[in-house]
Amino acid sequence: MIENSSMLDFSIQEGDVKIKMSRRGSAGAPSTPMAVSTQGVDNAADGLDSDDEGYITSPIVGTFYSAPSPEAKAFVKVGDRVKAGQTVCILEAMKLMNEIESDFDCEIEAVLVSNEQKIEYGQPLFKVKKIED
Repeated sequence: MIENSSMLDFSIQEGDVKIKMSRRGSAGAPSTPMAVSTQGVDNAADGLDSDDEGYITSPIVGTFYSAPSPEAKAFVKVGDRVKAGQTVCILEAMKLMNEIESDFDCEIEAVLVSNEQKIEYGQPLFKVKKIED
Protein backbone atom coordinates (compact mmCIF):
# COMPACT_ATOMS: atom_id res chain seq x y z
CA MET A 1 0.00 0.00 0.00
CA ILE A 2 1.41 3.39 -0.98
CA GLU A 3 0.19 6.64 0.52
CA ASN A 4 1.17 9.97 -1.00
CA SER A 5 -0.67 12.99 0.39
CA SER A 6 1.74 15.40 -1.33
CA MET A 7 5.23 15.52 -2.74
CA LEU A 8 6.39 16.29 0.80
CA ASP A 9 5.01 13.12 2.41
CA PHE A 10 5.35 9.49 1.38
CA SER A 11 4.78 6.17 3.09
CA ILE A 12 4.73 2.58 1.94
CA GLN A 13 3.62 -0.52 3.80
CA GLU A 14 4.16 -4.16 2.91
CA GLY A 15 2.83 -6.53 5.56
CA ASP A 16 4.21 -5.54 8.97
CA VAL A 17 6.84 -3.21 7.50
CA LYS A 18 5.99 0.49 7.08
CA ILE A 19 8.42 3.11 5.84
CA LYS A 20 7.43 6.77 6.21
CA MET A 21 9.27 9.74 4.72
CA SER A 22 8.40 13.39 5.01
CA ARG A 23 10.10 16.58 3.98
CA ARG A 24 9.06 19.98 5.24
CA GLY A 25 9.91 23.40 3.86
CA SER A 26 8.72 25.84 1.25
CA ALA A 27 10.15 27.06 -2.03
CA GLY A 28 13.23 29.17 -1.35
CA ALA A 29 13.40 28.14 2.32
CA PRO A 30 15.76 25.47 3.57
CA SER A 31 13.94 22.24 4.26
CA THR A 32 14.41 20.19 7.38
CA PRO A 33 16.03 16.77 7.07
CA MET A 34 13.82 13.99 5.78
CA ALA A 35 12.74 11.60 8.54
CA VAL A 36 13.11 7.91 7.81
CA SER A 37 11.30 5.44 10.02
CA THR A 38 12.09 1.75 9.87
CA GLN A 39 9.58 0.78 12.54
CA GLY A 40 8.49 -2.81 12.04
CA VAL A 41 11.57 -3.76 10.01
CA ASP A 42 13.23 -6.97 11.17
CA ASN A 43 16.46 -5.80 12.78
CA ALA A 44 17.69 -9.18 14.03
CA ALA A 45 21.12 -8.72 12.43
CA ASP A 46 21.61 -5.19 13.72
CA GLY A 47 19.46 -5.15 16.83
CA LEU A 48 20.39 -6.31 20.31
CA ASP A 49 21.89 -9.69 21.02
CA SER A 50 21.44 -11.75 24.20
CA ASP A 51 23.97 -9.57 26.07
CA ASP A 52 21.85 -6.47 25.35
CA GLU A 53 24.62 -5.16 23.11
CA GLY A 54 24.10 -4.38 19.47
CA TYR A 55 24.42 -1.84 16.71
CA ILE A 56 22.56 0.97 15.05
CA THR A 57 23.05 0.30 11.34
CA SER A 58 22.47 2.29 8.19
CA PRO A 59 19.09 1.71 6.51
CA ILE A 60 20.40 3.34 3.29
CA VAL A 61 23.53 4.04 1.25
CA GLY A 62 24.77 7.59 1.77
CA THR A 63 27.16 9.98 3.50
CA PHE A 64 27.31 10.04 7.32
CA TYR A 65 26.95 13.33 9.21
CA SER A 66 27.31 13.37 12.99
CA ALA A 67 25.70 16.83 13.38
CA PRO A 68 22.96 18.85 11.67
CA SER A 69 25.52 21.42 10.44
CA PRO A 70 29.32 21.85 10.50
CA GLU A 71 29.20 24.31 13.42
CA ALA A 72 26.68 22.31 15.49
CA LYS A 73 27.44 19.73 18.20
CA ALA A 74 27.20 16.04 17.29
CA PHE A 75 23.80 14.41 17.84
CA VAL A 76 25.43 11.79 20.09
CA LYS A 77 28.86 10.86 21.44
CA VAL A 78 30.31 7.90 23.33
CA GLY A 79 28.63 7.57 26.72
CA ASP A 80 25.41 9.36 25.73
CA ARG A 81 22.09 7.79 26.67
CA VAL A 82 19.65 7.71 23.76
CA LYS A 83 15.88 7.27 23.85
CA ALA A 84 13.98 5.26 21.23
CA GLY A 85 13.13 7.62 18.38
CA GLN A 86 15.98 10.04 19.14
CA THR A 87 18.03 11.21 16.15
CA VAL A 88 21.59 9.84 16.26
CA CYS A 89 22.91 11.08 12.89
CA ILE A 90 22.01 12.21 9.40
CA LEU A 91 22.67 10.25 6.23
CA GLU A 92 22.67 12.14 2.95
CA ALA A 93 21.45 10.16 -0.05
CA MET A 94 20.78 11.73 -3.45
CA LYS A 95 20.84 15.26 -1.97
CA LEU A 96 18.20 14.31 0.66
CA MET A 97 19.11 14.56 4.33
CA ASN A 98 17.73 11.54 6.25
CA GLU A 99 17.55 11.62 10.05
CA ILE A 100 18.46 8.22 11.51
CA GLU A 101 16.81 7.38 14.81
CA SER A 102 17.48 4.77 17.47
CA ASP A 103 14.93 1.95 17.58
CA PHE A 104 15.43 1.41 21.34
CA ASP A 105 16.69 3.07 24.54
CA CYS A 106 20.44 2.57 24.67
CA GLU A 107 23.86 3.95 25.59
CA ILE A 108 26.36 4.74 22.84
CA GLU A 109 29.45 2.57 23.38
CA ALA A 110 31.32 3.45 20.17
CA VAL A 111 30.93 5.59 17.06
CA LEU A 112 32.09 3.29 14.26
CA VAL A 113 32.26 5.78 11.36
CA SER A 114 33.73 9.23 10.82
CA ASN A 115 31.98 12.41 9.74
CA GLU A 116 31.36 12.65 5.97
CA GLN A 117 32.28 8.99 5.48
CA LYS A 118 30.49 7.10 2.68
CA ILE A 119 28.19 4.47 4.21
CA GLU A 120 26.78 1.24 2.79
CA TYR A 121 23.35 -0.26 3.48
CA GLY A 122 23.44 -2.26 6.73
CA GLN A 123 26.82 -0.88 7.83
CA PRO A 124 27.12 -0.52 11.63
CA LEU A 125 27.22 3.15 12.63
CA PHE A 126 27.16 2.91 16.44
CA LYS A 127 27.83 0.12 18.93
CA VAL A 128 25.21 0.37 21.69
CA LYS A 129 24.15 -1.23 24.95
CA LYS A 130 20.46 -1.46 25.85
CA ILE A 131 19.32 0.57 28.84
CA GLU A 132 16.99 -1.23 31.23
CA ASP A 133 14.34 0.88 32.98
